[in-house]
Amino acid sequence: MASEKTTDKRLTMVDSQLTKRGVSDKNVLNAIKTVPRHEFVSFQYTSMAYIDGPLPIGQGQTISQPYIIGYMTEALKVKPHHTVLEIGTGCGYQTAVLSLLAKKVISLEINNSLAVTSEKRLNQLGYKNVEVHQADGNSGWGEHAPYPRIMVTACPKKIPSDLINQLENGGIMIIPVGEEKESQVLMMVTKDKEGKVKINPTLPVRFVPML
Repeated sequence: MASEKTTDKRLTMVDSQLTKRGVSDKNVLNAIKTVPRHEFVSFQYTSMAYIDGPLPIGQGQTISQPYIIGYMTEALKVKPHHTVLEIGTGCGYQTAVLSLLAKKVISLEINNSLAVTSEKRLNQLGYKNVEVHQADGNSGWGEHAPYPRIMVTACPKKIPSDLINQLENGGIMIIPVGEEKESQVLMMVTKDKEGKVKINPTLPVRFVPML
């Protein structure tokens, strides 16, 4: 169980880093208030879990800063009946947030060690509506496609065609795009009811590359 101290830090994080910067969806804010971020980082970083910045999680990967988690989650407009495809499980924190908003989350992680540890962590913390698969996110997960919502938390140089194809008509995908050491932009990809795709840039970001 979370201590009173970590709960206070989490509530302060949401107020100072998300609400004051424009994240307003109550369901998203409540989900982030609920998920114990400190449980998703290694012991040496637990005291820093609620700062406004990314943290290393091993294997050359990071947990995104809280504001980016909030911004991307709100932008995705997840509904309780949705199945969300997540590319890049990492430590499982974003997965946990999505699981509180969606019917189901299917999360893909190319690094086997991270996939195993995040699946175990999510299960231990009680997030049961989640599937974690060790898989190449560029190819998506065709078994349950198409998806009404897709979130990508690693940065490809261009949007993988398989992910566009696996996005449901009427669906939304949010994905960072760009070079590893150059400018990256968070893109909002929408597909209308006829299947027409629109891609709009939103925020400048910095994510680890999609392998």
